[in-house]
Amino acid sequence: MKLSSGRVPDEPEINLVSLIDVVFCIIIFLVVTTTFDQRSALKLVLPTSQANSPVDTGEPLVVVVDADGRLFVGTNEVLKRDVGSLKDAIVQIAGTDRSRPVVVRADARTPYQSVITVMDALGQVGFTKISMATTPEASP
Repeated sequence: MKLSSGRVPDEPEINLVSLIDVVFCIIIFLVVTTTFDQRSALKLVLPTSQANSPVDTGEPLVVVVDADGRLFVGTNEVLKRDVGSLKDAIVQIAGTDRSRPVVVRADARTPYQSVITVMDALGQVGFTKISMATTPEASP
């Protein structure tokens, strides 16, 4: 004979409050430590221009030249500053796609020879869609 006390048996439950707190802390940590912009790595002062920017046609290959003449293809630094080393780095990053647009981000204080070296290497590799990154001219 089974006697009932009239109470409904307790259902087991999982407390999600502590789990939500942990996930929230992880999300905040990732947002704070993630770098959203590649430009934050190098301090560049781009030259100014009055021309309008071209229409974005896809993900460009970015070649950066800093004020000291150091070269970066994508996020990788090219250790030697000669055309051969730069061509090798461009081919390694770009692969076989020569129709991809290329953006050259050169500091306004960059030695002119460094920019010409980049343009020469891109031309020898076979890129034809090359643009120079500038900032808009400040209005008076």
